[in-house]
Amino acid sequence: MPALNVEFTDAELEELRAIAAERGITLKALVRDATASDIQRHRALKEGAQVFRRYFTETAGEFAAAFPDDEPRARTAAA
Repeated sequence: MPALNVEFTDAELEELRAIAAERGITLKALVRDATASDIQRHRALKEGAQVFRRYFTETAGEFAAAFPDDEPRARTAAA
């Protein structure tokens, strides 16, 4: 399995060790769990943004009709 060396300050490493000890897990497991959680969070945010964009695109006409004052003004061509 590929590995990655990550550098921490002495204070950060001390805190990480304390957290791992409180949770009863290894330091390696703590860092891996935190990373895996961040990957999941990032993936969920990307998927949510895609769903929002798709919804907004599909319903743009309805929003324009419901809130005409909020629509950007059409640009007129300069003569």
